[in-house]
Amino acid sequence: MNYLEALNWRYSVKKFDGRKISPEKLNNILEAGRLSVSSLGLQPYHLLVVENDETIQKLIPAFYNPSQISTCSHLIALVSKTHINKEYVDNYFGHIINERGVTLEQLSAFRNNIDQFLENYTQKELESWSEKQNYIVLGSLILASAEEKIDTCPMEGFKSEIIEDVLKIDKENEKVAVVLALGYRAEDDIFQNFKKVRKPADKFIKFL
Repeated sequence: MNYLEALNWRYSVKKFDGRKISPEKLNNILEAGRLSVSSLGLQPYHLLVVENDETIQKLIPAFYNPSQISTCSHLIALVSKTHINKEYVDNYFGHIINERGVTLEQLSAFRNNIDQFLENYTQKELESWSEKQNYIVLGSLILASAEEKIDTCPMEGFKSEIIEDVLKIDKENEKVAVVLALGYRAEDDIFQNFKKVRKPADKFIKFL
């Protein structure tokens, strides 16, 4: 499939059939998330991939609609940083230096730009900015999954405290922004037979 066919094929699955995704396909999807667009390249997030059935069972009570969680192959929690401190930025620049073979002096203008950006935002604004970055990654994961013929369902309807306790989230510095369930659609999921409904192009796009 090309990417338009993949996007037409996909839908938010309401029930999976329990089959497991191959490691190769899963790794391709996760790599797409790793390579996703990130503002300033800071990647103020990380992914927790839940594949252990026992852990998935513990997470079921956290969801208002548990049908996807109880039948999926894997669950990806997109974890957003709530604090971005100097140590995090230092590590980021250390990684750039190692990867590109440049010096910190050569990166000084970029470093100053990031420092000013972080200084000009309130803590609440930074949390919101960081959380939004997770949704860019989510889009990459969903498209990559569709290209791999893996079904998905993004989920926001959950009790954060249960997920964060089960997954041992550092609540002082991070939070679960959104969750993505992956697997293969069940034959009796009637939603796969519904025609996709989106705004027509003339209502969605305006050329200026």
